[in-house]
Amino acid sequence: MYAQSWQRLLDQAGQAGAMSLASAGTASGGDGGELKHSAKPWSEAAGVAHALQTDTAKVKAALTMAHSGAEAGTAGLASMAALTSVLASWEKRLTAVHTECGSLEPALRETAWAQGEVDAGVKSALARYSAPSSKGR
Repeated sequence: MYAQSWQRLLDQAGQAGAMSLASAGTASGGDGGELKHSAKPWSEAAGVAHALQTDTAKVKAALTMAHSGAEAGTAGLASMAALTSVLASWEKRLTAVHTECGSLEPALRETAWAQGEVDAGVKSALARYSAPSSKGR
């Protein structure tokens, strides 16, 4: 049934001829072997991406405001140059997170929607084959 090397490994594992997806359950229990998914994790991830986008914008604004006016009276100090460098670095990072979350949110929402549409389409297609036909198929 399997190549010799695979068969030997399966025999050693005690699962000769019984391969399945880990998420599909087992013949002796589980969920009957059906793969299940939900739009909920995708929708929740989209919500987190939105929250991160909003929060990074707020944090960046607060960080920038906290540093405004810091240069007054500190011209020439090495610590001010370091502080300016650190501020620029954090602003760059926060902007990158904000931008990435902005692009992830709609993609995650689209994935949740698309999975629901695919499920409905597959269910509809399968129903045509499982329902008795009035045309004597």
